[in-house]
Amino acid sequence: MTPDSRIKASIELLDAILTTPRPADGVATAFFRARRYMGSGDRGDVSARVYAILRHHARLGWWLERAGAQRDDARARVIAWLMLGEEKPFEEVEPLFTGGRYGPDELSAAERALLKSLSRKPLEPEEMPDAVRLECPDWAEASLRVAFDGRFEEEMRALLVSAPVDIRINEARGTREEARAGLKKSGIHGSATRWSPLALRVEGRPPLAGHPLFKSGAIEIQDEGSQLVALLADARPGMQVVDFCAGAGGKALAMAARMGGKGRIVACDVSEGRLLRSKERIRRAGIDNVEPRVLASERDKWVKRQKGKFDRVLIDAPCSGVGAWRRNPDARWRQVDLAELTALQGRILESAARLAKPGGRVIYATCSLLPEENEKRVEAFLAADPSFRLIPVPQAWAAISDGPCPTAEPMLRLTPATHQTDGFFLAVLEKATGDKAE
Repeated sequence: MTPDSRIKASIELLDAILTTPRPADGVATAFFRARRYMGSGDRGDVSARVYAILRHHARLGWWLERAGAQRDDARARVIAWLMLGEEKPFEEVEPLFTGGRYGPDELSAAERALLKSLSRKPLEPEEMPDAVRLECPDWAEASLRVAFDGRFEEEMRALLVSAPVDIRINEARGTREEARAGLKKSGIHGSATRWSPLALRVEGRPPLAGHPLFKSGAIEIQDEGSQLVALLADARPGMQVVDFCAGAGGKALAMAARMGGKGRIVACDVSEGRLLRSKERIRRAGIDNVEPRVLASERDKWVKRQKGKFDRVLIDAPCSGVGAWRRNPDARWRQVDLAELTALQGRILESAARLAKPGGRVIYATCSLLPEENEKRVEAFLAADPSFRLIPVPQAWAAISDGPCPTAEPMLRLTPATHQTDGFFLAVLEKATGDKAE
């Protein structure tokens, strides 16, 4: 593809993402699938540009408004990015908008004026507000400042950087060293991560889905933070375990491998589609003790029938996804009804906790960093149900690892800047033995 045709494709992909109520990665996958004529270099160039623009959403919007742009759309943002982000001179940008068959439409007079007004301007001038510079939406700023306690800028900067690629070793299919050696033979280099004994962080973004280790189920793509959530569930051979919000089953698979095929995991979700996707992963991993189950809601009749039967109840609750912003940069600008979310989280925790047997544990987790979705939900639950107590994370960690614990606090908050993982929250709650409450 020519340089101008790449710019046109960038505008088209960005427009599709901005106007479609679906995650950016899904939109991008469909976009490139429909354009198989694009080579890997073309796809890489277009994808990198579009994701860079998404990661600079607030900053570009601030500049467009300041420059008096007549419109703020995909085309205007690509133009602004070429000047501010890629730091191209006017003389290089103007020829990219030729109006030819494969290039974007010719620049209007207003767009030429916009280009000139942005020429040689710094992307982040001193007068730019902190929240804009750090790409923090208004609805989350106050809570994140509380959560990060003096580390707001450092942590928000880390959420702007593209996330690395982590893999989890399937313990049923081999060791970390065996997986590292197998990847190395293919020219893929992986290094042990800091916290998870099952994780490798690979260099770059190799096509792992086609690798023999992936196809055989020996490895899974899973962020180290997500792996820690599954590890801290401490699912052991012979246990009865429920993954209440299982999604595509990544944590259920990790727990099943820990259990060595002994015992049972029920992977629940209200989305049949997500559970269907988990079935292929279960098959590939060679796991036979995971049972998918579709729930009508968090208060499905099945929950009442299974009350008090499980040793472990993992709840990876639906949330705002703040901790995954570096993977989903478009998500931070989508509408979030925090009151509705926290109410749902409270209902899920209250209902799913009924599944725990006396002495059993409930592991509440989110990929959010907001106290409203995390500590406050746990505190409200414990105040309403005294039959549960909080197990400090360092105590739970000592049962699964001889290494240093990621936190000294009773509840765990993982962040990209501090732990080099996605943002996650986790609390371990234990049901009192001999409890008679209905």
